[in-house]
Order: sequence, then C-alpha cells, then structure tokens
Amino acid sequence: MPDLNSLVVFAKVVEANSFSEAARRLKMPISTVSRRIADLEEHLGVRLLDRSTRSLRLTDIGAEVLEHAQRSAELSEAVDNIVSNKLVQVTGTLRLSAPPSISDTLLTPLVTAFQASYPSVRVQILVTDRFVDHIAEGVDLVLRLGALKDSTLVARKLLTYRHRLVASPAYLAGCDPPRTPRDLLGHRLLAFSHWKPEARWSFVRTGGQERETLSFQPYLSMNDYAGLAPALLTGGGIGDLPPVVQPHLIRDGLLVEVMPEWRFRTFDLSIVHLGNRQIARPVRVFKDFAAQMAPLLLPNLPT
Repeated sequence: MPDLNSLVVFAKVVEANSFSEAARRLKMPISTVSRRIADLEEHLGVRLLDRSTRSLRLTDIGAEVLEHAQRSAELSEAVDNIVSNKLVQVTGTLRLSAPPSISDTLLTPLVTAFQASYPSVRVQILVTDRFVDHIAEGVDLVLRLGALKDSTLVARKLLTYRHRLVASPAYLAGCDPPRTPRDLLGHRLLAFSHWKPEARWSFVRTGGQERETLSFQPYLSMNDYAGLAPALLTGGGIGDLPPVVQPHLIRDGLLVEVMPEWRFRTFDLSIVHLGNRQIARPVRVFKDFAAQMAPLLLPNLPT
C-alpha cells in the first residue's frame, strides 16, 4: 500500500506544478519532496511525472493516481483539523494584567466565558494601572490603552472608544448646564488623577474644526473610574467616564452626557504580548478569543 504522506506530497507537487513551490507550501526541504516522489514511483513501479528543467507533466498512469492522491490530501487535512481542534482544549496557566476600569465589565466576563470553553486553563489576573514588565512579572498578556512605546511588544486591537463627560440628571437640574469647555470652570469637576493638583481635559468639537484644552483643579480626584462613578451618581458634579465602566449607568439614564458636541479623543484598547518569543497555545487562543468576544460584550461604544 502506498505511503499516505507520499501521496499527499505527490498531489501538492501537481497542484503547484513545481517541486520547489510544493516544498514551500508543505514547509519541507525540496530534497525531501523529491525523495518522497521517487519512493512513491519505486513502490508503484511506474513513472508518475515526466520532468524537465522548466515544467512537469503527468504520465497517463500518474493522472489516474492523482485522483486518489488528492483524496488522500483531503483526508490528511481533515485529520489535521480534528487533531488541531482537540489540541485547542489546552491545559496550563494564563497570566493576564489589565487596568481596573475594565476589570468588572470586560475582563471578568471575558475570562469566565473563556474558561467555560476551555475549562482546563487556569487564569491569574493582576489588576493595576501601572506599566507591567512582561518578563520580570511573568505576565503573558496585558490589556492596555493607547499606543505602544516599546517596539518589542505586539498589540492586537480589541475595542475603540472615547470617554464621555457625564453628570446625574439631579445635578444638571440644579445648575446652568455648561455649553462650552470654559463653562465647566463654574462647576464641581470630578477627574481621574494620580495625586496631581491639576487635571487637564482636551476637547474636539464635532466636525473636528475647534479644539480646546481645559486645565483645572478637581473638586474630587481619584485614580479609579469605578470609584468616581458613584460620586457622579449622587450628584457630586461633572466628570469624564469611560463607556466600559458600568455602561448601564448611561443606558438607563442614571447619568447623561454633558456637552455632547464637545468630545474627548478616542482610545484603542489592545491586548499586548512580547513579540520576540514563541507564545504558548493558551495565550494564542485567549488572544483570538478576546478579539472576537470583546466587541460582543461591549457593543456600540461611542467613538
């Protein structure tokens, strides 16, 4: 009985009409491809290909063998797919890091859905706003906002969105709502900040023609958007909030957008890993899973 692998190689050589191109597609040396064809011809006792320096031509018996070889190639591909799908059910530990603003509305639902599909993978999560050293801290993947500054990292975009300036209906009912960025200086402003006395918001007017940057001293500052949300809900003032933080607050009308014609710039939320090393299968599978699931978990984000 002919060797299945040799039949597959024969089919690929005919499909490519070239030993070198078939070797490239099969990711094996040309010498191996030539030897496989020679071994097949010797086993069958017939010549399958007439070779010249520029072309290949099937012999009559080669044309008949080709039909069976093509079916062998299809069978081999189907078996590879079955094995590949089985191998995706991997075991191991996945180490992730993400900022706190997305831990409850995106990261936790993403990880629980992933583990429902791949129950043998353990997940460890580090929630922090600081820069994470992938090597020193043993982190496989980091969810990060904004552009990369490190050329050794590879990013895959998950979501694009902008923050919104929001307040509670009760707060807006008790004041003269602002219409321009300058008007905000007459209001209590809540801002995300790391121990800085001054905060800064940059706005672009719808259409992109007008831009304005506002510097101010926040009435309340905090380095956690999840903590700012309750302060905004209770009428503490006006503040910026990412749409990935408790998105139901705006959806249910508990918070409303202020000055919607003046907007913050958009951010890309990406999943990042080191690009100079082979990534493990759980890491690769989660990266693809996250890219597919994130837009479904948080659809219709403002941009």
